[in-house]
Amino acid sequence: MGLQLTNAQFNQVLARLSAKYAIYAPKNFPLEGRYSDTDMVRYDGITQVEDIVFERKSDMSAKEIVTPINETIMFFFNGQVQESKIPQKEILIFARACDINGFKRLDDIFLRNSETPDYYYQRRRNKIKFIAIECPSQGWDTCFCVSTQTNDTSDYALAVKSTGESLKIEIKDQEFAEYFADFAQNSTCQYQYQPVLENELKLTLPVIDSQEVLTRLKNHPMWKEYNRRCVMCGSCTVNCPTCSCFTTYDVKFATDSETGAGERRRMAASCHVDGFTDMAGGHTFRTSAAERMRFKALHKVHDHKQRFGDNMCVGCGRCDDRCPEHISFSSMIQKMHTAVEQIKQELNHDSK
Repeated sequence: MGLQLTNAQFNQVLARLSAKYAIYAPKNFPLEGRYSDTDMVRYDGITQVEDIVFERKSDMSAKEIVTPINETIMFFFNGQVQESKIPQKEILIFARACDINGFKRLDDIFLRNSETPDYYYQRRRNKIKFIAIECPSQGWDTCFCVSTQTNDTSDYALAVKSTGESLKIEIKDQEFAEYFADFAQNSTCQYQYQPVLENELKLTLPVIDSQEVLTRLKNHPMWKEYNRRCVMCGSCTVNCPTCSCFTTYDVKFATDSETGAGERRRMAASCHVDGFTDMAGGHTFRTSAAERMRFKALHKVHDHKQRFGDNMCVGCGRCDDRCPEHISFSSMIQKMHTAVEQIKQELNHDSK
């Protein structure tokens, strides 16, 4: 059983929810797109359903709510340190299944990758609940969430489907039923969240089942293409729901050694850009675009799965959408699969 509310009725619900929750959703930013006279859809606070973009996949993922591109994490003055404060409200995020599954991958990195969870991530993450947005039946033309098994999710409190002038709503977490109490008698309908079951774009992910296969794939000539095409801008990683790398730096407000006033900031970083792998003594691990692309690709469809059991890539297709050189990560995954199968055949032949 579900509810169907007009946009005006749902706005009343949002007003009630906003007393307890900061509410975020995909929102249109006019004339802020990549190209002249285009818009950008990214996550921001909303107060009414008319603010939410349902008909288009967001250009930026929901991760920037919990891992901002740039944030101050602490202040220092006269030898004293004070951590930055965050709003006290709980957080509700309207998100699609790929982005909700993306948070699970971020949890792996920030909360489960070491014995000590990342405090600055955790303090926001603990506040979050999701409202699942139902996607079009096949998603969009660059989506491949079915192939990555991230097309569905059960991690939501509410689910919504926009019909234009109204919303169909599933109340999964009964904690939220009270917010809809005024409409429970006269607005019922048959609705349950439906995931995407088939994408237009279908991939076969590589299965790398031995160290020898991995070594040969790392040295495969397929990577050389990206030395010619990738400009190492990091656009794909900024928009990716599961890229989590950051750098930390101090900003000093005064040069007076007695006060030493300033703040420590955390800023998003990218394995594609210069300086990311620079070490003391001048050594750099990955200098070419091909090496950096290979590192990212293997992390997305092999390394993370080896450690945590799930592919890091959630098939949202934003890397394909945003690359200024029109590099298709989905095509790269398929090339990796083809290369891996070829390598396995070669190894079988060599063993005979």
